[in-house]
Formats: sequence, C-alpha cells, structure tokens
Amino acid sequence: MNSVTSPVVSIVVPAHNEEAVLAGNLDRLLADTEPGEFDVIVVANACSDRTAEVAVRPGVRVVETPVPGKANALRLGDELCATFPRIYLDADVELDSGSVRALLAALDQPGILACAPVPVWDMTGVGWVARRMHKVHNELVAPFRALAGVGVYALTEEGHARVFPIPDVLSDDGWTHGSFAVHERVVVRQATSLVRPARTVSAHLKRRVRVRLGNRQLATLGRSAPEGRLRLGSLGALLTGGKVSPLDAGCYLAVLVMDRAMTRLRGSRGGQVRWGTDTGSRSEAG
Repeated sequence: MNSVTSPVVSIVVPAHNEEAVLAGNLDRLLADTEPGEFDVIVVANACSDRTAEVAVRPGVRVVETPVPGKANALRLGDELCATFPRIYLDADVELDSGSVRALLAALDQPGILACAPVPVWDMTGVGWVARRMHKVHNELVAPFRALAGVGVYALTEEGHARVFPIPDVLSDDGWTHGSFAVHERVVVRQATSLVRPARTVSAHLKRRVRVRLGNRQLATLGRSAPEGRLRLGSLGALLTGGKVSPLDAGCYLAVLVMDRAMTRLRGSRGGQVRWGTDTGSRSEAG
C-alpha cells in the first residue's frame, strides 16, 4: 500500500469500559485504510477494565483520563485531533472505512457543515418485547433523527466551531444536531453505522431516563430535542399505514407507560443520571 503522509480525517472515540467491543470495532474502522489515512484518538474515560489496552494498535492514539463524563472525553480527544474534518464515534458502534469516506464526501458539498450515517440496528439477542418496542420507536423518531441517535456524527471545520468546546451535556449528539439548520446537516445514505439497541426492556428504560434528562438540558440551553415531541397521532398513522402491527404498538405503549412512571419517580426523588457504558446493549435478552 502507498504511504500517506497526512491524515484525511480525525476520529475521536470516547470509551468508558468498552473492552468487550472496542478492539473489533477499531479493526473494522481501520480495515482497508492506508497507513496514517485516519487519525484515530481513543479516550479511555474513567475505565476500570482493559479498554485502554485493547485499543492500542498502529494508527490509534490512546489517552486515559480518570475524569468521568463523555463530554469531557470528547473535549480531550478533540484537542488532540490533527486535522479536519472530524468524526465523533461511540466506542460500541461499528463504522467501516467506506462509510467514513462517504461522510467525508458529503462534507465536501457546498453548505453542508455536518452529517451522519444511516443506522442499521443489530437485533441479535434482543428480547421479543424489546424488539417490537424498538421497531415502533425507530419508525417514530426516524424523520427527526439526523445527527442524533446513530452513534456517529461528522463535522467540517466551520461546523466544529458551532459545537466545540462542547458543554457538559448528556446528549452530545442532540447538542450537535441542534447546532445546525436543516439545510446545513445531512444523512448520508451511502454510509451506515451498526448500532446495538438495548436488548431488554429494563435496559431500554434506563437509557430513556438518560435521554429525557438530556433533552431537558438541551431545552434549558435553547436547543430542541432531536426527536421532537412524539405524539400518539403519529403512532396511529403507523398503524393505519401498516408499518407496525397492533401487537407492536401495544408493546411500545406498555413500555412508554413504564418509562413515564420511572421518569416521574426519579424526578420526585431528585435522582441523577451519569454517562457511562450502556452494558444493556450487550446483556442477555429478556
């Protein structure tokens, strides 16, 4: 292969206790790349496992910090980036080199400051209730998602100035999504990210509490939630259009009721939510 003297993109990977999946995801990211083509920085964030060790390989710089928080990890990695454009990639999400190049091509288009791939959902091991619930939820949020909820977003230098230094928010992708007008961001159909949703209803509910709190933070900061306000009328349209079944809708509504109840309970107790590894996406199905 021909040598590459300077990278075409910097990729920041914040990772908190991601030993189980990080090595394989980095291998897929770097496969079919020239030496030095991608500038990859893994930020091992307050880890208690071998995340930093498994990340070590040619083409990857590893930084460790005892300070928790995804936003802090993103800022640390961002400060070390060698070039623009820049991609921010969740450690448990798969992205291959072909998709990276498709994202870079999209950022070359006039007026485009940010982009993201199309998510592909890995339903391996997902319980049947959770599977039906995910199906409905994905249909509801798909029209609003854009830069959020796919584990990856890419920024030009001008777009980066809108987003960084990123504040201490739970929803970094929501913050990024809200930084751009509709005509400034694009979903790249030629790029995909493999996302592992929560395998169990319990894991999904824990994730949703974090999402709701993140959305409240965004609203306080003047950024609207990427998914907007989901309404039952939208669910009815999905049923009428045959995109989901009554059983799918029933599972979704049952989980939604539990979600709202947990949110109210946590709010009344003054509970806090912190960013960390979402091990529910890799737990046994139930």
